[in-house]
Amino acid sequence: MKRIQITVIRKVCHKDLMEKYENPMEHACDMEEGQVFIANGWEKPEGLCESAWETLSPFVMALAHGAENFYDGWMKNPKSAMISCNDGFRPVSFLLETLDEEDVMK
Repeated sequence: MKRIQITVIRKVCHKDLMEKYENPMEHACDMEEGQVFIANGWEKPEGLCESAWETLSPFVMALAHGAENFYDGWMKNPKSAMISCNDGFRPVSFLLETLDEEDVMK
C-alpha cells in the first residue's frame, strides 16, 4: 500500500453565510495552508480534522491501493486528487498525492 501526502492548499471563509445561517463558534478549524500530513492506508493522520478525514478517506484509500485518473483526466497528475472538506461555511481544499517510496515530504 502506498503512502499518501495530504497538503492543505486553501481555506475559504464565507462570512455572509456564517452570519446568516451559522450559530457562533469560537473554534471551528485548525487547518493551516501549507500543512502536510502523511496517510498510511486507512489510518487518519494525527492532527488532521476528523470531519475532513471523513470526506478525504475514500480518495486516500483508493490512491493508496493504486487508483489513478479520477474522473477521466480531471487532474494533471493522475496519481492525485483535489478534495475539499464538507464544511459549507469554511471549506478547506486538500491536495492528495501518491508518494513513491523515494519521495519525502515536500
